[in-house]
Amino acid sequence: MVSIQLHTPLGDEILSLKAGDRIELSGLVYTARDEAHLRMQKEGIPFDPEGAVIYHCGPVVKDDRIVAAGPTTSARMNALSGFLLDKGARALIGKGGMGSTVKKQLRGRGVYFAFTGGCAALAASHMTLKGVHFPDLGMAEAVWVIELDRLPLVVGIDSAGNDLFSAVQENAKKIFCAEQKKECV
Repeated sequence: MVSIQLHTPLGDEILSLKAGDRIELSGLVYTARDEAHLRMQKEGIPFDPEGAVIYHCGPVVKDDRIVAAGPTTSARMNALSGFLLDKGARALIGKGGMGSTVKKQLRGRGVYFAFTGGCAALAASHMTLKGVHFPDLGMAEAVWVIELDRLPLVVGIDSAGNDLFSAVQENAKKIFCAEQKKECV
């Protein structure tokens, strides 16, 4: 399977992506975890959100270099992501999927990219540090500006609402129920 090459800022090209598509993302992304989302809601977004990609990550930075940058659990940001999508952000990156509210918020305007947890060094090898916003929040919570060079990702939730994580969950439930020889609802 060939990877689709994408470059930030993202536009309507993401609307044709399907859950399960492999992509390689290049260009600027912005890390944001819980505290960064809350700060941006309160004080404003310190970067142009139009076409932006938000990476749910608290990277390890040493000597102005990214040492590790694995994703954090995106579901933690379920209630915090809507304002960024409303302001024009086109994609979120993380691990573990996101809830039904975010799935609805992505419809017709954005996607969720999945990156495998435990691959922080691999992610860092595709990254160059370009700046930081809100450094007072500390290394894990600051908004880091990172330039990606073909970071491999998978479309976890597409703009039509198709969701790899829900599909896997439903399939696992079916298998479990069949093995238990009982009807599950």
